[in-house]
Amino acid sequence: MSSLKPEEIIKRPIALTEKANLLREQNQVVFEVARAANKVQIKSAIQALFNVGVVGVNTLVMRGKDRRMGKGYAKMQNWKKAIVTLKEGQSIDFFADGDTTAAGSTGAEAES
Repeated sequence: MSSLKPEEIIKRPIALTEKANLLREQNQVVFEVARAANKVQIKSAIQALFNVGVVGVNTLVMRGKDRRMGKGYAKMQNWKKAIVTLKEGQSIDFFADGDTTAAGSTGAEAES
């Protein structure tokens, strides 16, 4: 499991939900992460990708929903959510003005 790269651990930010917006006020950010990743790997990946300090990581596995597929039903895959608490005064801005980089990138490519 330690062979996961930071880009493979952090799949995408979850920033457009009501709860995620409420957590941002408490200096917390929500991500979808790899199911095989543990809290220590998630913490190091966030610090490496976004250059921020992480105080704590809470994880939970979201159950997949049942969806209609033709005449029958299919179950969507389970996925892991991580709620990351950042150090006081630090933040991760996913919707910076004029930023055209991908959501999972660090933004370092745009600066250089």
